[in-house]
Amino acid sequence: MEPAERPRFPEGPALLEIRHAVRAWLAAHPGPVAVALSGGADSLALMAASVAEAPNVRALIVDHGLQPGSAEVAAAAAARALELGAVEARVLPVRVTGSGGTEAAARRARYDALDLARGDASVLVAHTLDDQAETVLLGLGRGSGPRSIAGMTAFTPPWGRPLLGVRRAVTRAACVELGLEPFEDPHNTDTDFTRVRLRHEVLPLLEDVLGGGVAAALARTAEQLREDGDVLDALAGSVADTDGPDLEVSVIEPLAPAVRRRVLRRWLLERGVTSSTDRQLRAVDALVGRWTGQGGVALPGGTPDARLVCSRRHGRLSVGLENE
Repeated sequence: MEPAERPRFPEGPALLEIRHAVRAWLAAHPGPVAVALSGGADSLALMAASVAEAPNVRALIVDHGLQPGSAEVAAAAAARALELGAVEARVLPVRVTGSGGTEAAARRARYDALDLARGDASVLVAHTLDDQAETVLLGLGRGSGPRSIAGMTAFTPPWGRPLLGVRRAVTRAACVELGLEPFEDPHNTDTDFTRVRLRHEVLPLLEDVLGGGVAAALARTAEQLREDGDVLDALAGSVADTDGPDLEVSVIEPLAPAVRRRVLRRWLLERGVTSSTDRQLRAVDALVGRWTGQGGVALPGGTPDARLVCSRRHGRLSVGLENE
């Protein structure tokens, strides 16, 4: 279903800021786009800006089915997307199951559904500067290493994040300018979720104690770490070949630890280890830099009956099933 005529929006300062952010993202990453729409302020503002800046924008609305009336909320979001100028609005019902808690399971279900429905389009998601600051704080609190503290990127194909430099208050102001009443997800105020407590308790306290500007400073820190990480990743890619099944210890042992761990991470990814923690990666690195004859390192992946293990034998690292 297509709207008969694309609406003309009021040119308020908040919407203009968001349009400029979307325009800059599209210039850097041309191609068809769809918008992941929840009906909240952030995604509504992104939807309005996207249809003003790009042709043939589609809306994808995930219904997690976690709350009474979720189907009605999703249908209302789809109708709003068409009113704003989307050429299509699809509701994607999902089942939220699996390990890691409700928040993690919902995220997996959401991204899987969006990926299946997007076709050849990039999917724009409405993460803001405030979301970026929360992500950095989560990474700091968990000690997850620089890759986690570097936060979210503007484009990790197929996921685009044009609003990482825009404050959440601006998206709300844009909805006011447009006369839109966003959906208020009760999960966004549920203090059982760590990110909600960061948003409503920790960040306001830090802003008060440190005199403001904390969210923007955290986002700048993430950007600086991403820039440094890109350089180290490029260096790691130029000094060692990770294509083979085994990795020669003598080739990577002389490397600086930060570069060596990046070589190891890429090699492990190519061996099917997709979600190693910083602690696991450092344990694998110890097989190279602090070798004392220790046993192998258990890693995520493998089969229900046997885990993947990285071991050192005869001066080479290899990854195999635990019982091999």
